[in-house]
Amino acid sequence: MNNAISKIKNDSHSKVRVKEFLELFSEFREKIDLEVDNIDLYIQAFMHSSFVYNLGADRIESNERLEFLGDAVLELMVSDFLFNKFKTLPEGDLTKLRANIVCEPSLVIFATDLKMEEMLLLGPGEEKTGGALRPSIISDMYEAFLGALYLDQGRDKVHKFLSKYVFPKITSKNYSAVVDYKTALQEFVHKHFKDNVKYILVKEEGPSHNKRFTQAVEHNGKIIGEGTGSSKKEAEQIAAKEGLLYLKSKE
Repeated sequence: MNNAISKIKNDSHSKVRVKEFLELFSEFREKIDLEVDNIDLYIQAFMHSSFVYNLGADRIESNERLEFLGDAVLELMVSDFLFNKFKTLPEGDLTKLRANIVCEPSLVIFATDLKMEEMLLLGPGEEKTGGALRPSIISDMYEAFLGALYLDQGRDKVHKFLSKYVFPKITSKNYSAVVDYKTALQEFVHKHFKDNVKYILVKEEGPSHNKRFTQAVEHNGKIIGEGTGSSKKEAEQIAAKEGLLYLKSKE
């Protein structure tokens, strides 16, 4: 990465963005009490391929390899947590739980809760088209950050980070509601708008032994999310997840 930093300094747009990143990352480090030995790893973790392409530098790596590593680290850590927390849950349910936690929407929420998307290093074109709000880019960045943290500080520090910012959100054995999105949405709305959301039953269908419910969540008279599940609670959680992602994208 030393070659990469040297080349970045020769590009005006990228130089400004890296300077901004370092300022934001310094605040982020302090907020989460993060020790850093190799800052280059974290610069790379937040560096989207469009940023690298804009530099035209073949030897600079985007965050894709770190994302690969972070994905594996996250899956292992979450698996270990679930295995020990839900000691009687069968393998199939544990797998579904894990899938819900490490899926793109959940990672976006984990990242945006810490405002990590503000540190993304994007090319000018990607910035103009709203890349910093794109769920796939945010979730990839989050995994890349975990990969960088693992390489820089080791397994225990990754576990400490997840124990503080992810594991407390895992509140239920019901794999459709691993993250309590209803509470997260209400807290977000109360903090930013000082009001509440409303859940509406859109439809109920199917035989009594196999009902399907569709719930919508409304804020200020507008539907911001919709979900379908085998219970009203499950459908509300899915709707709340959509609603939270929608409101966060408008920040």
